[in-house]
Amino acid sequence: MSTPTPSTTAPSQTPARPAPQPRSAYRAFRAISTRWADNDVYGHVNNVVYYSWFDTAVNAHLIERGVLDIHAGSTIGLVIETQCNYFAPLAFPQTVEAGIRVARLGGSSVRYEVGLFAKGEALTAASGHFVHVYVDRETRRPVPVPAPLRSVLEELVITAE
Repeated sequence: MSTPTPSTTAPSQTPARPAPQPRSAYRAFRAISTRWADNDVYGHVNNVVYYSWFDTAVNAHLIERGVLDIHAGSTIGLVIETQCNYFAPLAFPQTVEAGIRVARLGGSSVRYEVGLFAKGEALTAASGHFVHVYVDRETRRPVPVPAPLRSVLEELVITAE
């Protein structure tokens, strides 16, 4: 068995390391108060809390815009994918400012991206995404994103730079 020479070896495909992003990368913001219980034994907010902030920021925005009725709406969003990258610690009693944007708006799905900033900071302390598939509340089968919701989501869409 021979060892491949450098000319026959496939190049390394190391993915780019995520980096903090500026506030200008997001379309809407929501302030979120940290709580004493958010901190873990290491003195910073536990990683699981970041995902609840993603949900809070997006769903509160949609509720306030009148396009999400969590109690009686016929269409609901189910999360099918989540991910988060951490750049700097957050801790109680900081206020977190969550920036939201839509990276992809499909027929029945939406990829939300959320950046979490320490109050007043220029770059994200963490950023991530989650994907909602919109479904009928009763059948749990995918449905097209309703027109009023789509209109609000289009305001949050980012374009490739």
